[in-house]
Amino acid sequence: MHSALPLAVLILGEILHAEILPLPPRPAGAPGGAELARRWQPLSLTERERGISFQILSGNVPEFLRRLCPVSVTHTVAGRTDTASFEVTPDYLAVGSDGDYLLVPLSPNTAQRLADTLNCSLPTRKMVDAIYAAAAVKLTPAPIPPSAAMVTVQVFSQHQALVQAQRAAQLDAHPLGALVAGHQKDVVLSAQLASTPGRVAIYGWHQTNGTPIQPLYLGHAASWVDYSQCIRLVSRRVWVNGEAKTLNEVLADPTLAVLLSDEGVMREPHYPTNELPTSASSVRPPVPPPGDPTGVAGANPAPETPRWIPDADERSASWSFGRGITIRVNAPATNPPPEQRIRLILYALPNGNTTDQTVGKRMSPGEDWHFDLQHIGAQTRFLRRLMPDQTVVVAYLENDLKSWPAWRKKNGDSALPGVLTAIERLFAGRHIEVVLSGHSGGGSFIFGYLNAATGLPENVVRVAFLDSNYAYDRSLGHAEKIGRWLKTSPEHSLCVLAYDDAVALLDGKPFVSAAGSTWGKSHEMLRDWATEFQFTSRTNGGFEDYSALNGRVRFVLKENPEREIFHTVQVERNGFIHALVTGTPLEDRGYEYFGARAYSEWIR
Repeated sequence: MHSALPLAVLILGEILHAEILPLPPRPAGAPGGAELARRWQPLSLTERERGISFQILSGNVPEFLRRLCPVSVTHTVAGRTDTASFEVTPDYLAVGSDGDYLLVPLSPNTAQRLADTLNCSLPTRKMVDAIYAAAAVKLTPAPIPPSAAMVTVQVFSQHQALVQAQRAAQLDAHPLGALVAGHQKDVVLSAQLASTPGRVAIYGWHQTNGTPIQPLYLGHAASWVDYSQCIRLVSRRVWVNGEAKTLNEVLADPTLAVLLSDEGVMREPHYPTNELPTSASSVRPPVPPPGDPTGVAGANPAPETPRWIPDADERSASWSFGRGITIRVNAPATNPPPEQRIRLILYALPNGNTTDQTVGKRMSPGEDWHFDLQHIGAQTRFLRRLMPDQTVVVAYLENDLKSWPAWRKKNGDSALPGVLTAIERLFAGRHIEVVLSGHSGGGSFIFGYLNAATGLPENVVRVAFLDSNYAYDRSLGHAEKIGRWLKTSPEHSLCVLAYDDAVALLDGKPFVSAAGSTWGKSHEMLRDWATEFQFTSRTNGGFEDYSALNGRVRFVLKENPEREIFHTVQVERNGFIHALVTGTPLEDRGYEYFGARAYSEWIR
């Protein structure tokens, strides 16, 4: 389902090569447009666009929008006549079902990433004119008076209601899937973008007389997204004089560019895809603050360009993010097929450990025992065999203080969401499902992320604390943000693994208070959610096991009558594996939590 599907359709004796958007089928039970609008209303622009991208690449797109519509243009000059036919989505990009869909205004950067993934492009101004001329359904623009609210999902929904009322009046004559235009402005490609980087080009909103309300305009920063600017996708394949070419080829050809562009040749018709929007009210691209040339204090860091280094059946890329943060990403050696999901696991290191020690290795006599503690590398290889339908990628997050609590105390939390953004750029255009995890002080990274953001992005599908929830604090909004995220999608899950460290002894003495222990914090979390989620509990084999939301929320807490220290043992004894698959059909498959190492053969 993830390659363009040509269809030969005989219409009036002409062969039209229609295409279908290369998307997976719409998942059963996928939320509709109204529900997604409700979920996205409180989110920041960045979080919302991550959610929109996740829904689209998951296939939550109306059926009527998938089959593209042909548009033809002709140009005659000096006795030479050229013709071109290109194909476009019948309406603007939307999420949901045929009966409940939401048009989704997007920043040009996110729109370009989605277009690239779907083998599409954005249109030019001249193409928008041609689309309007070819449209079977020409709707009348319905502007909403400008205000600060015009960039909110609430106004998106209000405008959607106006548009759908117009569209409903023509459904009998022109069912969904007919080419419709006039009701939105287009985000377009423009030759002027080369001299005005960091901007969005907007054009359209054609009136019934064919004149657009909005001339070509580049006055907004790329982070400006209001209700009126939507995304029309155009297939990259163009038929010119009966010959198949790419859109880029045509726009770069001095003779043929005039078919699709009224601005002359465009040699790089493309918005940058290595940027993410930060604020709907920005008027200029973000600039790193003084003294912070890497920009990590903002939401758009500029890390080093990582280079993949192959190693057997794996590859790794490492780089310095700034402010003492080092990222190492480990992935399979070969690129997965485009339809395969990427399970991107962020693993924030425990206190006192390096990335090499956290990855682990096959030990030789006399080597540092830290290399034989966690074996996240080997447990990851186990997971890759356990989940062959996904591409399992692990990003190890280390800092120069070897402690995320100490790093946060020194640097604050504002840079942490940018870490995820930087890693996602390695897999731009792919369907990424993110897992936030960490052991020991690594859990502090997750809570710092929560402090710096309004909530968790929708494509974060799992949060896993491996004896690492020390920094949980309801007063900082942690319960509310995680709870809201859990309720926004049936794909979201939480796993907490801990043991009774409140009674554990070090040199014969307790080393952590009952309130500050992971045992205490875990029960505090359970109490905070007791009125929101209905938990069931059982005790089995020395474990307290609490479950809610059909197993999507799991607390597995080991009792400790021996008063031993199991802090690292939890991870070593298949804890990383367990944290990633609890509540799924893969739980306990081929391994046992707190049992013998199931991954020994994968240690290198």
